[in-house]
Amino acid sequence: MGRAFELRKGRKMKRWSAMAKTFTRIGKDIVMAIKEGGPNPDSNSRLRAVMQNAKAANMPKDNVERAIKKATDKDTANYKEALFEGYAPHGIAVLLETATDNNNRTVANIRAAFNKNDGNLGTSGSVVFMFDHVCTFTIKKEDITVDLEELELELIDFDVEEVFDDEEGVIIYAPFEQFGAIQTYFEENNTEILSSGFERIPTTTTKLNEEQQADVEKLLEKLEEDDDVQNVFHSMEM
Repeated sequence: MGRAFELRKGRKMKRWSAMAKTFTRIGKDIVMAIKEGGPNPDSNSRLRAVMQNAKAANMPKDNVERAIKKATDKDTANYKEALFEGYAPHGIAVLLETATDNNNRTVANIRAAFNKNDGNLGTSGSVVFMFDHVCTFTIKKEDITVDLEELELELIDFDVEEVFDDEEGVIIYAPFEQFGAIQTYFEENNTEILSSGFERIPTTTTKLNEEQQADVEKLLEKLEEDDDVQNVFHSMEM
């Protein structure tokens, strides 16, 4: 198995600490998708993807409807997406994806988290090159009529990097820019997409001892608690 498989296996050992955080993250994704492409999922591929993710996360219908209503309210400010880069203790690279309606607040909170946990907030471009930007899909196993090797061959034109079986479904990893083409391919072939999204996979990882890992985890947990932070990626070996 490759890097994506190992990364996913490691992350399954440590999911979001609270379901409310997941719902907040998806709620922002809904708002950004609608602001960008409108409220109709049939013509808004990004919104279709987010709605699939909401279903996969068992997000209550009321929460989804509330996010949609918020997005269509003219008085609702749009969230701006921004990357933050830095280093955790022991030289671990950290990359943050954020969505905020107040960039000054976000910068101040993230800088404080780094400073208080022996980390350093870096400048743009300081660590992003250490991560591969990929898209990922989880598709329904029952919709696959071929084995995984044949499926990988079918998807070769999309530069798919990894295909593997998981308890949640069949997982596909591919370059970031192939997201739209792969989404269309599955939809046209009546393959149900259970969830999809983007990840940043470190090109190299660093192994730490338990005490050092605890130092890094302290910072990562603080960053994940911030409502403006959508995703946290790092180069520590899981």
